Amino acid sequence: MHTAPELIARDPAAHPPALTPIYKTSAFRSPRMPLISLQNSLSEVTGPVFGQNELGPLDNDLVLNYARTGGAPIGERIIVHGQVLDGNARPVAGALVEFWQANAAGRYRHRNDRFDAPVDPNFGGCGRALTDAGGRWHFRTVKPGPYPYRNRVNDWRPAHIHFSVFGSGFAQRLITQMYFEGDPLIRHDSIMQTIPDEHARERLVARLDLSASVPLHTLAYRWDIVLRGHRSTLFENRLQGN
Repeated sequence: MHTAPELIARDPAAHPPALTPIYKTSAFRSPRMPLISLQNSLSEVTGPVFGQNELGPLDNDLVLNYARTGGAPIGERIIVHGQVLDGNARPVAGALVEFWQANAAGRYRHRNDRFDAPVDPNFGGCGRALTDAGGRWHFRTVKPGPYPYRNRVNDWRPAHIHFSVFGSGFAQRLITQMYFEGDPLIRHDSIMQTIPDEHARERLVARLDLSASVPLHTLAYRWDIVLRGHRSTLFENRLQGN
């Protein structure tokens, strides 16, 4: 007998409140008035439909996709992989997963980044992948470095990678961050500390995967993105971030 998938509501208690004084920029990012629900247009909920034709051969290889002739980015080579799953642990195929990050020195390739770490001329820091029939995605990159930011005195962001997940329409986009197992800066991070649920914080941390098949001198990290349910990933409509 076929059992209908369970509809699991989001748990608002797991998400940080919009205004969290420990993270000072939430003071001007948080709404002052109740949110208004807007009706989506047909184009927002039905398009675009992503396919492999939209992706380049190096889109999921951040080691090569910005490297200049004869050059290569500096840093520890890693593979990050996982699945996109719905609230009933079913794989989500055809989801566009985008990712962007700082380089190995903790510097973004962005004109507004004023950290005095060097810009790596062979590293762009962004890419994308499309989930397969099993909801799986992966990419190769260098492990990003931590960096200071203007919050409290000597506050540092742990090493992290930003993620965007698109569904079947422009209105179906979620943004989050992924951290790395064993990073001592995580427990001191003001942004992570805005999340009241310890287990929800843990779901943002990728685990070292020594069983993965990877190239020589490369480490792998496993991190699944769960869209809804009791084990859902926190997204930046509730989790602010730098």
